[in-house]
Amino acid sequence: MFEQTLLFFQQSPFSFYIFVALFSLIIGSFLNVVVYRFPQMMHNTWYTDCREFLADELKDIPAKKIAPLTLSIPNSTCLKCDHKIRFYENIPVISWLFLRGKCSQCKNSIAARYPLVEAATALLSVVTAIQFGVSIETLLLLILTWGLICLTLIDFDHMLLPDQIVMPLLWLGLLVNLQGTFVPLTDAVIGAAVGYMSLFSIFWLFKVLTGREGMGHGDFKLFALFGAWIGWQLLPLLILMASVVGAVVGISLMLFKNHQREQAIPFGPYLAVSGWITLLWGNGIWAWYIAQIS
Repeated sequence: MFEQTLLFFQQSPFSFYIFVALFSLIIGSFLNVVVYRFPQMMHNTWYTDCREFLADELKDIPAKKIAPLTLSIPNSTCLKCDHKIRFYENIPVISWLFLRGKCSQCKNSIAARYPLVEAATALLSVVTAIQFGVSIETLLLLILTWGLICLTLIDFDHMLLPDQIVMPLLWLGLLVNLQGTFVPLTDAVIGAAVGYMSLFSIFWLFKVLTGREGMGHGDFKLFALFGAWIGWQLLPLLILMASVVGAVVGISLMLFKNHQREQAIPFGPYLAVSGWITLLWGNGIWAWYIAQIS
């Protein structure tokens, strides 16, 4: 059955792209849940751990009640009226359009971000499928793409790059390159090490010179993640693109949004977007860049 399906997709690439798009819409709906709930789950864990660690000091301070929260419990509800969202109200993109972006019960607005994340997940997944075709590379890069979408949104919202997402993807990058799927294993290992140590060194140099932290530790690990997938050779291109985009966005925010110079801006989203682009088209971009400066 699997071989027949694979053969069908190879003979009909358009059917494969449609399948990837529809499946990725479902994944995008799940990513919305992860992005919203996972940071809360992390904060709940930190609160519980701190209470346990400081048990004697906090014994006279009553602990706040924390409702059970996982990626599946409780069921999705309206943030305003607690209306339980029915399955037909949770169809990616379509339900939001059908409900006109409002809760069916209280008519409170539902953020357009939810269908946009679902649509973006489908779009990026289809682009990946077109680039690599019906192959194991596509499957692996789809997993990475979905993880990067989560990391981008969580970092944008909370300035967090959870190890629970970053580290499995980093190790996956090393494992898939055991047989040189994307780059030789040696390049992948060196890439992970160089990715981490380069930003780690910049972090400490900036801290010694200014007394402030210029980036979070999660950025080191995210850069190492890309090193594990693409090797060390394309890391300069990745960091160049991420830095340019980050600088442009930062300056724009200060000029047009009254963003304070000292106010932190998450760097993870720029790394994630630049890294994804580098994964798909890095060699071509790098060759073009070298030709321009030669």
